[in-house]
Amino acid sequence: MSRKPKQKEKVRSYRFVSVLDKMIMVDLMRTLLAVLSVIVIIIVSRKFIKVLAEAIEGNIANDTVLSILGLNTIIAMSAFLPASIFMAILMVIGRMYRDNEISAIASAGGGVAVIYRAVFLLVIPLSLVATGFSMVATPWAEAKIKSSIHEDKKISGIRGIAAGKFSEYSQGDLVFYTEDIDSDKRMINVFVQNRGGGKLGVATAKYGRIKNLPEGVYLALEKGERIQGIPGTKNFIIENFDEYAVRIKERASTLRQKRHAIPSDQLWASEKLEDVAEIQKRLSIPLAVLFLSFLAIPLAKLSPRGGVYNSLAVAFAIYFIFGNLRRINHSWVVNEIIPVWAGYFWIYFILVLLGGILLIRLYGIKWVGMRIKERGVV
Repeated sequence: MSRKPKQKEKVRSYRFVSVLDKMIMVDLMRTLLAVLSVIVIIIVSRKFIKVLAEAIEGNIANDTVLSILGLNTIIAMSAFLPASIFMAILMVIGRMYRDNEISAIASAGGGVAVIYRAVFLLVIPLSLVATGFSMVATPWAEAKIKSSIHEDKKISGIRGIAAGKFSEYSQGDLVFYTEDIDSDKRMINVFVQNRGGGKLGVATAKYGRIKNLPEGVYLALEKGERIQGIPGTKNFIIENFDEYAVRIKERASTLRQKRHAIPSDQLWASEKLEDVAEIQKRLSIPLAVLFLSFLAIPLAKLSPRGGVYNSLAVAFAIYFIFGNLRRINHSWVVNEIIPVWAGYFWIYFILVLLGGILLIRLYGIKWVGMRIKERGVV
């Protein structure tokens, strides 16, 4: 008797991320990066013009300008990530409707839950990234920008040093002149006149250099002669030196950080109403990523003959109203017009309600009820 060979049982492997998920996620990520890049470049460019004007006037160092540019990029990415993901979902899902890809997915047994699954596989990690940006990176960047500008403005006059020009510092107590400055920023043939304690000092040196030391900013002179005494008397001291330093007094200013630059852990420990409102404002960014993404999927519904951007006008109007509600809500919380516990959450309740209305309009109340009973399983 011949035995039939045993057939191997087919084992069906389960993949957490399907091919469809990858396709939608990759397309969504590409669109998100393109939209976010355009928005960030526009916003940062506007701020960069103001910073550049300060640098031209000598209030900010050239190295600080590049640092501020990078820090403003971090701030802009955090602020406009919700808007970018909202627009990206509208564009990607809208294109899928236009190209009948959604119809093909539906004919294969996939419903709106399949689209939500693919989108939120990307949106949930992005919301965590947005949390890190809004709670940690943005306050740090704001504080860093403020402190960098503050430090530069204290010694802004020093950056105005030029060959062949007399310069005054320390409220006129220090007069400085250099004949030339080489490529290494070393000054050649230096003249310095300084006053202090009723005495007048005059020093000439072959070389000079500005040094930032822990004790302050100094003008370090090398290989020169110094004369010091009281004008009108014969009591003068003449000495030669190999190295001599004169401290340049910095501009008196106080660094005051605004509330949006305070670290989040300090705000959490505070019970002030303004600090609580600021924490809610920072938490609103990752929440906006989640709830705007929920709204964008039914909002992207287009007819097959429609264009990709048919719903963008409505989306812009919704986001404009949403952004203004966020700003108004902040003042309402601070002025105790609404209770603190409500915070920004009533705004997101409106987004969920609007998204539910759109789903009902597209699929019917019975379909939505059935999906709720099945816990979202299609």
